[in-house]
Amino acid sequence: MSKKAEDTTQKTVFSRAFLIYALSGVFALLIIYKLFSIQFSEGDELREKAMNLAVKYIDIQARRGNILADDGSLLATSVPRFDLFVDLSPKTISQKLFDDNIDSLSICLHGFFKDKSVDEYKKLLKNERAKSNRYLRIGRNLDYFGMKEVSSFPIFNQGQYRGGLIVIQNDRREMPFELLAKRTIGFIRENYWVGIEGAYDSLLRGTDGKRLMKRISGQNWIPVDDQADIKSDDGKDILTTIDINLQDVAETALYTNLQKHDAHHGCVVLMEVETGEVKAIANLQKLPDGTYAEAYNFAIGESYEPGSTFKLMSMMVALDDGKVSLDDKVNTGNGKFKYGKQTMTDSHEGGLGTISIRQAFELSSNIGISSMIVKAYGANPGKFIEGLYKIGINKPLGLEIKGEGLPYIKKPGDPYWSAVSLPWMSIGYELRMTPMQILVVYNAIANNGKMMKPMFVKEVQYAGQTLTKFEPQILNPAICNQKTVKEVQSLLEGVVLRGTATNLKHAVFPIAGKTGTAQISQGGSYRGSGGPEYYASFVGYFPADHPRYSCIVVVNKPKNSSYYGGSVAAPIFLEIAEKIYATRIEMRQQDTANQVNNDPGCIYSSLQNINTIYSMLGVSLNQKINAQIDDFVYIDPASDTLKYKVVNQQSNRLINLKGMSAPDAIAYLEKNGAVVSLSGKGWVVSQSPRAGTPIKNGMKVKLILGPR
Repeated sequence: MSKKAEDTTQKTVFSRAFLIYALSGVFALLIIYKLFSIQFSEGDELREKAMNLAVKYIDIQARRGNILADDGSLLATSVPRFDLFVDLSPKTISQKLFDDNIDSLSICLHGFFKDKSVDEYKKLLKNERAKSNRYLRIGRNLDYFGMKEVSSFPIFNQGQYRGGLIVIQNDRREMPFELLAKRTIGFIRENYWVGIEGAYDSLLRGTDGKRLMKRISGQNWIPVDDQADIKSDDGKDILTTIDINLQDVAETALYTNLQKHDAHHGCVVLMEVETGEVKAIANLQKLPDGTYAEAYNFAIGESYEPGSTFKLMSMMVALDDGKVSLDDKVNTGNGKFKYGKQTMTDSHEGGLGTISIRQAFELSSNIGISSMIVKAYGANPGKFIEGLYKIGINKPLGLEIKGEGLPYIKKPGDPYWSAVSLPWMSIGYELRMTPMQILVVYNAIANNGKMMKPMFVKEVQYAGQTLTKFEPQILNPAICNQKTVKEVQSLLEGVVLRGTATNLKHAVFPIAGKTGTAQISQGGSYRGSGGPEYYASFVGYFPADHPRYSCIVVVNKPKNSSYYGGSVAAPIFLEIAEKIYATRIEMRQQDTANQVNNDPGCIYSSLQNINTIYSMLGVSLNQKINAQIDDFVYIDPASDTLKYKVVNQQSNRLINLKGMSAPDAIAYLEKNGAVVSLSGKGWVVSQSPRAGTPIKNGMKVKLILGPR
């Protein structure tokens, strides 16, 4: 090879070597640069990403607050349930601890779960330990006591970090009283808020905490350390107005009668007159299997044409405007009357002829009420609607519970107003209201004109301490003048005494209310393929002389040949009212507040009998009293001289019968129209109802006789 060629070859080799070294140097510099960049520039971000692949925070769900009845009983509560896992890695459970206790642990697991034999459990634990399984599920959905029992098993009793037991808590919402007020208590499901649970969710749910978890394999995570947890803030408790005993009474009465009439659904609302507190609310719907359950809150959400229960509002407007007097006469003819092309009928076959406005209301004459309203407002129907709006029934109640049905009270000029709207609206058609909205008006009449907002919640509590107390809210301080209030109160009492609800007048206390029987519109017609269907309702309050509770009962599509409000809904009202009266001492005390407490006498009899006895004994009485010959008097033996005095009995209330002979007591009771039942022998030692209870014709009185 020539010198020149050799030099060329060397230059080529050196050039290539230099290029290689240069490139290697540049590559090394890039690596060094990247290391510095990772360490000092991108390090924090990358370390965080790496950590996120191995550890993460998960939410620790706050314990949801309780929903309580008015006496503190649990209506809804979060019950803890536990899933149990075990970390079988040798890093957690030492080999000696595992070998010494595997047999006893297998026996305990078999005895508790009973899903595998002892040998199967032993084989499972050994195989999973060989795989270093750090998250083997051994139990799910255990209650607290079950979790504590499993935690006490051999190995597991060494705790999570030596015994490997991992406890995951999940709260489950439960209702101790099951179906009672279920729909009103409510639930939250997939962003669907129902009842009190939904209305007060922000208070009930509390604030979630955080727990640091680390990945052990695949998608299995375990807590890093309790010290890393961010504690949750538990939810607040909600104290409702619901009385669980009254709720049971209302729901049982409704259930029994819905079955009796094979109805589609029904509802009951019981409200405290003075405050508007809802003490019971039952909503039952027929299921495919023939039973009834709470599937929808009809009392709040179902707007319907109320029919005759709306006649109260019509009477209020006409009386308040001075358009009518209760003694005015109206001709109902033969029970049929034509408004335009539409015929209105009365339920009384053949009609009622000429009757007073009072009778038209008490007997629920469609023609009587509509004729009155048309005569008073036919030239200016807007004035009638203005009166309805003044009451406030055209607006929703603004309930905290979601889903309130909107009232519909149209007015002249609306698209659906027609020449026959006024007469039909006056009797509760061509308009819509919910049962709750109707009850609020009747409750206002019982409350002397003051309209109260329905109240479901009394307090917000935390750890038994009151945080917020809710006061009753007035929606309308006076829905009409006091003269009108007194007149419509007398009308509602007359419905029971002389009208369409006389089956309630034999109760041991006076009831006031109104029946309603409304045909259901089906596709624009009131007669479907199977014939007409009805809402049967009764709404009122009790005791009528001292109102304490108001109540509405609505039964949808009753069958078995009965659909009138007086025969279907009124008996449910009566059953509820009488059971409440029997269990509420304060109501009986209220009724007997004005009774005369007689001194303990020995002989009760009429003045005529006393005079005869004293005359036969030759005893001269030291006192003369102004008394009728059949007034009951009694002898007071506590003084040296015999005296007698009239029992200051009120003609409309039971007297104290204790100490009276059975014949005298029977004579007095039967004279006042009571039906008497006796048990025992001798003199009256106790009576039911108590003295001071209002006397009603046909009321049942039980006397217990015994030695005096």
